[in-house]
Amino acid sequence: MEEKEFITLGQLLKVLGYVQTGGEAKKRIHEFDIQINGEAENRRGRKLYPEDEIVINGEVIELEHEG
Repeated sequence: MEEKEFITLGQLLKVLGYVQTGGEAKKRIHEFDIQINGEAENRRGRKLYPEDEIVINGEVIELEHEG
């Protein structure tokens, strides 16, 4: 079985510039209004896939496949 590409919520927050480090993501994740597939989420280790619907503070985020 092939492993699907993913990024964790904490990594995504860093890539998008919401936080600078993983430690900061851990401390501040509760400050953000995060919805994954229509449900509130606050686990920084949550795996996110390109097909997930992601909204952070009202901004729709689209993940792209690499490769």
